[in-house]
Amino acid sequence: MSAPPPNVPSVLLPELLGFVPQLLLDDIINIANDAAREAVEGMQEFLERRDAERVKEAEAAGKDRDAADRLEAESMEELEKGINSFQTLLESHVDIAFDFFEAWSLRNIFAIPADLQIVAPHHKGTNLEQPTEKEAELLADIRDLRRKIHAQKKLQRLYTRAARMSSTQLTHSQKRLERLSFLRAPQLQALLSLSDEFHAMYTSVAGLPSLDPSLTAAEQAIAEPGKRPWETSKTGYLNWAVEQLMARAKRSVKGGEGEFGRGSAAAADAYGVGSADDVKEALETVAGAGAVAELGRREGQDEMDTQ
Repeated sequence: MSAPPPNVPSVLLPELLGFVPQLLLDDIINIANDAAREAVEGMQEFLERRDAERVKEAEAAGKDRDAADRLEAESMEELEKGINSFQTLLESHVDIAFDFFEAWSLRNIFAIPADLQIVAPHHKGTNLEQPTEKEAELLADIRDLRRKIHAQKKLQRLYTRAARMSSTQLTHSQKRLERLSFLRAPQLQALLSLSDEFHAMYTSVAGLPSLDPSLTAAEQAIAEPGKRPWETSKTGYLNWAVEQLMARAKRSVKGGEGEFGRGSAAAADAYGVGSADDVKEALETVAGAGAVAELGRREGQDEMDTQ
């Protein structure tokens, strides 16, 4: 016995036929099962009507009620058994018959020999006999297209990222604009209408040289004669502190008290060297301005405590 000829794989049949053969066979079998079920229901309705007529005939013949009920119960029992047997037998024959039908259809109707020349719908008009050079060229074109698609996707990602960054920067700029919106107030807009005389005055004032801080401090000291010397400025405080030190040295020399009393001659010689400003400048040169300021602050504090 020779083996059956090879057939086209079943996975290609839906592509060639345009539908799935198994689904078509399933629909046919379902229709047959529905017809068998309707036949069973029709037979059951017919037998129920027949039994009902038999019960009515028995009642009309003058039988008692118990006999009629017993006859009806027996008829219902026989009807159920008969319907179940009929349904089982019919479904069994339908299943066997359509199982053979399904197997026969798949082997004969929906079986295409492998040596049969068939052109698929999507291959219609296509020349499948291409030279090797042409095939290599087509593969190169496919690679180029894939590379272009990859580049387009990358560019799309970059555009999306740039759009998000631009949106973030726009939000930040809008917030800054809201914070600077006070510059649009009508009061500030009035400054734009200033005459040229104000601009010339501003230019002249801006060109003036800067003031000397020492002169400013001296002017402040003169302008405020009611204040005590150490309250005018830092320079006034230093001058006052040095003068207090020199005054204490003088008192020590004259009275002969304290440490200056034991060396009154040396103190007198030191006092005759220079004035208070000279001593202050010498101290700043040797110990620094910070040390002189600290010494003056301490002496001034002691003097103020004694006054």
